[in-house]
Formats: sequence, C-alpha cells, structure tokens
Amino acid sequence: MWKADELLPYRLGGLLYTPALNAGMAQKIKEQIYPRLTSVAFCLEDSIQDTALPLAEKNLLRTLDALTDAPERPLLFVRVRNPRHLERVHRQLGTLESLLTGYILPKFDLANCNEYAGLIETYNAGRLAPLYIMPTLESRMIALPESRDSVLLRIKEVLNCVKKWVLNIRVGGNDFCNVYGLRRSVRQNIYEISVVRDILADILRVFSTDYVVSGPVWEYFGEDSSGLWAAGLRAELELDRLNGFIGKTAVHPIQLPVIYEGLQISREDYEDARQILGWNAEGYGVAKSAGGGRMNEVKCHTQWAMRVSKLAEIYGIRSE
Repeated sequence: MWKADELLPYRLGGLLYTPALNAGMAQKIKEQIYPRLTSVAFCLEDSIQDTALPLAEKNLLRTLDALTDAPERPLLFVRVRNPRHLERVHRQLGTLESLLTGYILPKFDLANCNEYAGLIETYNAGRLAPLYIMPTLESRMIALPESRDSVLLRIKEVLNCVKKWVLNIRVGGNDFCNVYGLRRSVRQNIYEISVVRDILADILRVFSTDYVVSGPVWEYFGEDSSGLWAAGLRAELELDRLNGFIGKTAVHPIQLPVIYEGLQISREDYEDARQILGWNAEGYGVAKSAGGGRMNEVKCHTQWAMRVSKLAEIYGIRSE
C-alpha cells in the first residue's frame, strides 16, 4: 500500500547504538545474532574518548568494509561530532559511504544547523540513492525555556530546506536531564520529569506534523525481558506512542525485541485504520468502530490511521 520512501522513516525501530570501537559488530551483524535488529548507529561522539577517536575512525572503516558482502544489513548510520568532523568522516569513508543510510547529527541547534544543511545538500548532489540525516535535538539552547520556541522554529526553517534528506528527528532525553541534574530510575519514565516532559512536548508540537520524531533513550537493561527494566521500557514506549514518538534508541541488544513489540499495532487499531482509510459510510463522516466500542471520524482520525497503517505494514499486528 505504501511506497518504500514513505515507510523508511518508520523502519528504524530500535536504533542500536554501538561505539565505533566495537570490533566485533560486523561479524554479529553478518551472523544475525541480534533478534529484531533493524538499524545500527556507529557512534564516534560521546561514547568515544577524544584520544581514542582516530582508532575508532579506523575501526569504523574496517567494520563497513567487512559488511560490504553481508547478505542482509540493517539500516546503517554514523554519529559524528560536529560539521568539521562530518567532513572528515565523509572523506575517509569514500565509496564505503554507499553502505550508509545516513548520518546522525548530535546537539543540532542554531550554532551548526546551517553548516550541516549545506554539507548534506552538497553530498547528495548527483547521488542516486539519498544520504539522509537524523538531527538530534539535545542541547542547552533547546532546553532553556526562554529561547526554546524561537530556536525550534528557526531549526525547522533550516531543515525544511533539506527536508527530503531528513529521515527523522531524534531527541536527547538524558542530555535534557543533565541540564537540570536529573535522572529517572528504572521505576520511572521520562514523562514524570516535568521540565524534560515540557521540552519533549514542545519538540513534538513543532516537528511532528511534518517529520517522524523518535523517542528518547531508555538507559536500563538486564539479562532477560521479565525484569523491571523491560516493564519500564514497555510503559515508556506506550507513552511515547500516545504522545507521537515513533521508534527509540537502544543501548543494548536485549532492548530490541521489546521496542519492536512496542511498535506493533493492536488488532482494534488496525481494523479501525483500515475502515478510516477505506471510508465508505454513505455520506456519513462518523461511524462505529470495528469493535463497536468507539467512534471513528474520518476527518479527525485520518492522520492517525495513516500512521497506524504504516506501522502495521512494517511491524505487524500485536498478539493480544
């Protein structure tokens, strides 16, 4: 039903972050040992000490080279440090850059957005397959309430000029917590931290009508999916979806199946979305839902139904 480029921003699922120093990652990807691995970010930023950056860059080249003959690959991204670093990594990668879906741009704000936008426009000139960017909104400039609205609106103006190469918008929940010296426990979710909740709400208010916005990282994990960490992740994923976030950053492979499950669609939502998108109510704009327990209104629920339909096509229907 949907074109590949319409589905791509929704396909990231749990974006697994791994330091670019991780020498064994290529083999693990080739052997497909991680269930529900849909996308990988090779991080050259906060997860790498400054002194180890040259070694991490060399290992990134080895990793990508090892993946050139992989029969199946997840979506691959590289998280750089700043525009100058993006230029250097772009030169280093050469033809290996064709393996990437794109770059993750951390601490994206008014100090660097124009430079980043210019670079990605240059890199896409003459390319057959698009090279995407995923700006991460996480800096103090965005966190502070006195400047937030004007900063977010200006950032959106810049991104709108390169919109066809913006795969999605990411948010740095832990970075926003750090501004205020806060941290949630495994029994709490990000929405319980009021100052951070307000920041996330403002980002969604500005961007979610035109872009897919991915939810903040859940920093807890464990040995199996029956622990408190998994219950907390499931609860936060439910709130992510309710508020309009799609997808989530994963810091450990064991989180991936839980995130994937959280992106699956209930049977009731799927049937209602089908009804709304194939509306045939003989002149009526409202109708009883497929399950008979709620109202479907075609003019109010079409955007919701489109999102549900896309997620169902990618992740399937959730077992009740």
